[in-house]
Amino acid sequence: MSDATFEDGAQKPLRLIARDSADLRILSALAQDAVLTGSDLRYAKNRRRFSLLLNRFRWEDESQARAAGRQFERVRAVLDFGDVTAVSHQGLSREEDTVLSLLSIDYTPDAETAEGDPAGPGRVVLTFAGDGALALTVECLEVELSDVTRPYAAPSRQAPRHPD
Repeated sequence: MSDATFEDGAQKPLRLIARDSADLRILSALAQDAVLTGSDLRYAKNRRRFSLLLNRFRWEDESQARAAGRQFERVRAVLDFGDVTAVSHQGLSREEDTVLSLLSIDYTPDAETAEGDPAGPGRVVLTFAGDGALALTVECLEVELSDVTRPYAAPSRQAPRHPD
């Protein structure tokens, strides 16, 4: 048995850019339940970029997979933040064997620019399962989500669930 391909579903790899809060909510939904290790976090301070290499659940394919009775899929993706001036974290480890599960991505503009520039300077917070969080101070909101491999069968064979 071989892994699924984008062509099997007549889909192409995702490559989406968020430059405002509404766009970021879409990226957050698509990246929800992505898993990664502590070593998949990278901050290139001199380039002002923060990147995460994710194993992203393919939410955009979930209903089709369920309807067709086929396996759910994940795909390796890069979540890249530009214009990052500072990074802080709480409850996270950069150890290679630490598994992190991304729950949400939120953006709060600085108070003095909130009305005039909804995507200007502010703070992006990535919340992980287990009370971990990562905060990025940004000069402007610029986030890219790019699939970088072919989809593969989700090892759990299940779609992530969040009971009410």
